[in-house]
Amino acid sequence: MRLVLLGPPGSGKGTLAKPLAQRLAVPHIATGDLFRAEIEAETELGILANEYISNGNLVPDDVTNEMARHRLSEPDASGFVLDGYPRTVDQAHALHAALVELQRPLDAAILIDVPDDKIVARAVGRLLCPNCGAIYHLVNKPPQVAGICDICRGVLKTRDDDTPSTVRHRLAVYHRITSPVLGFYEGQGILKKVDGVGNPDEVLQKVLAFWFK
Repeated sequence: MRLVLLGPPGSGKGTLAKPLAQRLAVPHIATGDLFRAEIEAETELGILANEYISNGNLVPDDVTNEMARHRLSEPDASGFVLDGYPRTVDQAHALHAALVELQRPLDAAILIDVPDDKIVARAVGRLLCPNCGAIYHLVNKPPQVAGICDICRGVLKTRDDDTPSTVRHRLAVYHRITSPVLGFYEGQGILKKVDGVGNPDEVLQKVLAFWFK
């Protein structure tokens, strides 16, 4: 199974991607992880990407596209759940071309559909563990002990940019830049929409229901 996960920031793609990949027995491929791996390995692409990141600039599409193509060409990537890429129509075209070349076409592009107001409500009250990366919410998923991570006992933090105005700005950027990607996959006949409102297990089951009844 070869899937792309799409959806606005805060829709729960990252939370869904790992258990979905485990259920399908394929790698979870996230662009953030690709950048970190290439940078740590000091590959040519990693060094180039780090020059942009360290100066606070976006990594150009051609570098991101090549990193993704390189990872998707590896033997274990005959199936995958791709998270965080493509973000633009140009990246979607590059991904399509790479997968045609590799003879590994997508089975589906899954849109995790969550209304903007729900995403804003999720972000306000979100708590993150800086040690293990666990995510909590003051209302929807509070920790057992206030301010303490259930998993590693780290002190939970809030993101400075988890304010309503900042979240709405991120959503506006998404709708302007990334939403056209939906039209690209809809035109290919492989876009599947999933109601992303609900707990992560419920959303996972909605996605799996496309293939497993």
